[in-house]
Amino acid sequence: MDMSDREIRIPLAEAVAVLQDLNEFVVSLDRLRSRVGSGTADESTVGTFVFDWDVLGRLARARQVFGVALDEQLTEEENLEIDELCEQGRFYTDNVGYPSPDRSDQSG
Repeated sequence: MDMSDREIRIPLAEAVAVLQDLNEFVVSLDRLRSRVGSGTADESTVGTFVFDWDVLGRLARARQVFGVALDEQLTEEENLEIDELCEQGRFYTDNVGYPSPDRSDQSG
């Protein structure tokens, strides 16, 4: 499926809510990274933030907003293709831990 010029619609209120959550996470995690780098915080501080700020639940909600929009506006075949793309992500496992990302093939 060629996705280069495809668009989906998301209700503005839901898009703004997701954007607010993502902005909070990016700014807060950047600040936490700086604190860890300066020695005024450690990895447990990041874990506490993730737990106390319900980062998992809020990211799951963001995923749901996009998933619902895709399900409603694309064909079943297109949604299956997107599901397959999503399964290609890197996921934490107890056997692997946190692997170092290979950024040699990424730009930015």
